[in-house]
Amino acid sequence: MLMFLAAVYGAAAGLLIPRPVHRMAVEPDEEWRADCPGGHPITGPARGWLGRGRCPDCGAYGPGPLSTAAVTALVCAALAAATGPRPELVAWLVMAPVAVLLAAVDWRARRLPDVLTLPLAAAGAALLGSVGWLTGETAAWWRALLGGLLLGAWYLVLYLVNPRGIGLGDVKLAVGLGIALGWYGWRTLVTGGAAGVLLGALYGAGLLLVRREARNAAMPLGPFMIIGAFCGLLPAAAAAA
Repeated sequence: MLMFLAAVYGAAAGLLIPRPVHRMAVEPDEEWRADCPGGHPITGPARGWLGRGRCPDCGAYGPGPLSTAAVTALVCAALAAATGPRPELVAWLVMAPVAVLLAAVDWRARRLPDVLTLPLAAAGAALLGSVGWLTGETAAWWRALLGGLLLGAWYLVLYLVNPRGIGLGDVKLAVGLGIALGWYGWRTLVTGGAAGVLLGALYGAGLLLVRREARNAAMPLGPFMIIGAFCGLLPAAAAAA
């Protein structure tokens, strides 16, 4: 039952993702898009951020709503299955749709907006802090905060070494992911963080083998960081059950 409810929640949240993806998938110095690809103005609740994933006039916005709904539903259901009815599941379910949105935006525009990465870290810290206070696991919360700082610091080092391959958005995303991973321990933090780097490196190597011109092309690291964190979080949540 818990998995079903989480999947329904994820599907509903995923249906709202295409429009923000289209609006946010712009260059850093550009304003959020106010029109659909066909030039029709984007309107609706919350100043056009909420609503159907397709333009009523031409049928275009961002990615297909069924794909984002399916991915988000699958992620939320997997998290519910691994975590069970423990209170930290609330934090994972709040963070999951934001992570899917970030991955989609980064894949399209090669950017991770601060309006998503910073609230993701803040929400993770606040929600896990509430869980720690309610359950008495304050040590896990402090470890989660330190995990966010450590993973963010590691990506900052990578950025300073190779600013063309890693952006500051990746550094800020690492803070939120590190908070989630650190909740379950240092091994989970290392596993999830290393998995993200490894997946990104494998994807980059594959691009170089297929297209030599990809050497100088920007690569979206955010989706691989998120997948890596997800792969680290699931077994740790299941083991803590």
